[in-house]
Amino acid sequence: MSSTGKTVITFWSALRGSQEVVDAFNKTHDRIQVDFQQIPSGGQGGYAKLSNAARAGNSPDVATIEYPQVPGFAIDGVARDITDLVSDTLRAKLLPQALGLTTFEKRTFSVPLDVEPMVMHYRTDLFDRYGLKVPRTWDEFAELARAVRRKVSDRRLVLFPTDGMTQFAAYAWQAGARWFDTGRGAWNVSLADAPSRRVAAYWQGLIDRDDIFMNAVESRQSDAQIGNGLVLTRLSGAWDAGAQMNARPGQKGQWRIAPLPQWDTARPAVGTHGGSTFAVTKDCRHPEAAMEFIEWQVSHPDALRARLSSGTSSQYPAVSDLIAVGREAFDRSYYGGQDIYELFEQEAAKIRDGWVWGPRMTATQKVMQDAFARASAGQGSLVESLRTAQEGTMPDLKALGLSTTEHTT
Repeated sequence: MSSTGKTVITFWSALRGSQEVVDAFNKTHDRIQVDFQQIPSGGQGGYAKLSNAARAGNSPDVATIEYPQVPGFAIDGVARDITDLVSDTLRAKLLPQALGLTTFEKRTFSVPLDVEPMVMHYRTDLFDRYGLKVPRTWDEFAELARAVRRKVSDRRLVLFPTDGMTQFAAYAWQAGARWFDTGRGAWNVSLADAPSRRVAAYWQGLIDRDDIFMNAVESRQSDAQIGNGLVLTRLSGAWDAGAQMNARPGQKGQWRIAPLPQWDTARPAVGTHGGSTFAVTKDCRHPEAAMEFIEWQVSHPDALRARLSSGTSSQYPAVSDLIAVGREAFDRSYYGGQDIYELFEQEAAKIRDGWVWGPRMTATQKVMQDAFARASAGQGSLVESLRTAQEGTMPDLKALGLSTTEHTT
């Protein structure tokens, strides 16, 4: 409580537009005020900062946590159980698949802001130039990859990112993989289950035939591939449409977005790539006030308008009531007038239920991506990378004192 009698909530986030959101909240709320601190993104030190603060007993009241890291912060006791704080009204507004990603054994540990279904971004000008059709299935995608290489030897249909564990997870998720689950009172680990092996074998075939590029996506090489039109598609979350606009304004009008190819068009499914949530931490002394701020931030139109005022964004809100706000603010001209939010809404409905992220995904990600990088140099395969990642994950889980089971194949 401040000297003015107002409840002050501290909030840490790396998300762009957070200051604008806080300013809008503070202007419209007298009883609660938010003190905001911009921190680095999770992988750039933000998560370490949060963990260190929690160990010292001075973590912020509200913290931003991406979906893969929610279980870890819950197990560590940093993100508190907010099951009883989430109102029935808010639960009803949230996309069930999004809330499912922050709820474990019927206990909720954070509130989704956005959820990002995987989609296919493609160069419509190059598709037209080379007489290519948008693929609807992964078989068609593989045929198209072969055709692109044969027609224009310096271009490829897509890049397999060696630093893209989250993209690969989304492919596996779509195919029905369950890398982790918490049934039977234990963390059950199966990073190389049958759907994951199927996906790995599929991409390995494309790599072995030289039908696609394989390198890091966060690199100058990738920037050149996309910037020079050497890559005809990008497979990523809905948020990446806005990122593309910001990164390459000169490609305006050249891109469109389509659904991700399917394994079975009769039973369409997708995974997600990206998205953030808000947690109330263990050190919060005013959890009800913190939740009031979180609920406003994820569900009030003025909150999203404030966030979008900071720059172009195509994030897909976890609260469907806000889709119209995102659509209204988005400049469609970059994508040739396409209503991308209509597509995102269709794809979000296909997000497969039941996916659970593991307790130490940052470590799992590093092991898997290191193995992907070795595979790109001819040392091992993608299937072997999955097994390596599982082997590297188990010691971390056991060190946490968790009951575990491991499914090897």
